[in-house]
Amino acid sequence: MSKRSQLLKGVLEGCILSIIKITPTYGYELSVKLQDYGLSNVSEGSIYPILLRLQKEKLIVGEMKDSDAGPKRKYYRLTEDGEISLQNFIKQWESIKEPVQSIINKGRE
Repeated sequence: MSKRSQLLKGVLEGCILSIIKITPTYGYELSVKLQDYGLSNVSEGSIYPILLRLQKEKLIVGEMKDSDAGPKRKYYRLTEDGEISLQNFIKQWESIKEPVQSIINKGRE
């Protein structure tokens, strides 16, 4: 596993929860949105296991809905616990983002 993949794996759950918070989203759409944000090497194969785990942990719920473009799709939305988990992720991210950036910047000098 590449260094980028290892780093991304650690934050992907928070990114997925954040996207789902904005609007209920289905798996393939998540992949496209992540790519739109610049995370181009995130495959559907890495998204679906995370969605299953988040569902088992009751952080998201899925609901089958009709699609204009084919079969029904499972749209995911946050639960109350999912919202709490997202807020915890954001706090943790904020607590490490600036110190890590400071260290990296210092190393560039």
